[in-house]
Amino acid sequence: MQTAADLLVTCLESEGVDRVFGVPGEEIEDLLFSLRDSSIRFVPTRHEQGAAFMADVHGRLTGEAGVCCSTLGPGATNLMTGVADAQLDKSPVVAITGQGGRERLHKESHQALDVVDIFEPIVAWNSQIAEPEIVPESVRKAFKLAEYEKPGATHLEFPEDVAAAEIDGEPISTRDPVRRPDPDDESAERAARLLAEAERPILLAGNGAVRTRASEHIRAIVDRVGIPIVETYMGKGAISDREPASLMTLDSGPADEAARAIERADCVVAVGYDIAEHDPAGWNPDLEKTIVHVDYEPAEVYRHYNPDVEIVADVGAALEAIDERLADEACSLWCGDLHDQLLEAATEPPAADDPITVRNALPLLREAMADSDVLVSDVGSHKMAIAQAFPTYEPNTCVISNGLASMGIAVPGALAADLAVDANVVAGTGDGGFMMNAAELETASRLDCGFTTVVFNDDDYGLISEKQDEHRGEHTGTELSNPDLVTFAESFGIKAYRPEGWDEIEAAFAEAVPSNELALIEIPLE
Repeated sequence: MQTAADLLVTCLESEGVDRVFGVPGEEIEDLLFSLRDSSIRFVPTRHEQGAAFMADVHGRLTGEAGVCCSTLGPGATNLMTGVADAQLDKSPVVAITGQGGRERLHKESHQALDVVDIFEPIVAWNSQIAEPEIVPESVRKAFKLAEYEKPGATHLEFPEDVAAAEIDGEPISTRDPVRRPDPDDESAERAARLLAEAERPILLAGNGAVRTRASEHIRAIVDRVGIPIVETYMGKGAISDREPASLMTLDSGPADEAARAIERADCVVAVGYDIAEHDPAGWNPDLEKTIVHVDYEPAEVYRHYNPDVEIVADVGAALEAIDERLADEACSLWCGDLHDQLLEAATEPPAADDPITVRNALPLLREAMADSDVLVSDVGSHKMAIAQAFPTYEPNTCVISNGLASMGIAVPGALAADLAVDANVVAGTGDGGFMMNAAELETASRLDCGFTTVVFNDDDYGLISEKQDEHRGEHTGTELSNPDLVTFAESFGIKAYRPEGWDEIEAAFAEAVPSNELALIEIPLE
């Protein structure tokens, strides 16, 4: 007779899971031994947060829920930041936490917390598997809701006495994803009319434009109709930044030229746009723009984002419906030569005497990466530079957390990306975010991963210093000190570089990025 832990693992196999990231603990002993005897590989990580970030990026890149697990108490609370990140970044993740036996949960008990209650605000759904009989339904529901558009995180608590109980059962069969209906004709007609009547229309591609694989539809309508497009940080790659219509992201340009362009627009077609990622008050301050909302869900109620038309349907089908109702070249690339200016500024290599900054380094990094290579950015001042000035040519090739925007995601995220995609991967991080989960380099080495970590080192929480300097003319509480990062990387058997000057930086990128080995490049910033 199988145990409930065996049945849960069989259910995970039925869902197509091939890896579970986590930290072992006593209360998940049965689960770990069931995983050992399955086709699923359990990947021990150095911290539960790293495990959750790995599941997060796996889900974002594949569209299939990443799975992370922990024990009870501190293990579960450590998992929470990465799970919350997946929820606000709309990445499908299923988190599993152990728990003590049910006979001790009614009273104060060692390491016992009401984890289901704690997780409630940060996930789409969560539940305790209180009886062995409900394992198949619980697992199927967790995956269905995690992967349903809009995706997010779900959580299952698995008490140790339930995991050890014997049970006869089998998984619930998976089904094709639930699809949204086609857009209604009236809404598509109104949207096309507003777009055709506008003098300065613009398309705004958000996270959902990439997540729903709608890029081909976006590229088709932009190319045929002739409308400029700007992206959010998490919408990068919805259209190639080589295309004349691309204005890169909302804040791109040495002097925020893209922001000024969307400020001038009179009609904004927002595709897969999440206001959690970028406040619309920044581009619609006076409430004067006509807005067309295209997404799987109705728009959030917000004064600065009150659409004239909402098309709640499959995003690709909605774009096709609008496209069909527009004449060729119905719009115009009214932004002049702004695209050329933005791309030139983002790709021009630094001069020999230019200061070593993140922005100046990005053209050299871009040159070392193929169009399909993946850059996973951490959070900090370097993220702003990557979001605004790193040209992106394919969807899901620049991974930025901008919902919860959690520091520490780059290294574990790059590990997950390296396992998920057939391309070279780069983790772009500052020293602050890097040191939060730097221990996952050991996990990457143990798994024989091959990606490059680029650490932009300023010995500071640089973005916070910048904000304080803007507000007060000085900063405090942000200074850091770091170990010798080259020696640190080499202690894991990882090739490491500390280049000086632009020639050495370019050479380090050219050697490390295309290789199939783990590498770390530390770039001390001026």
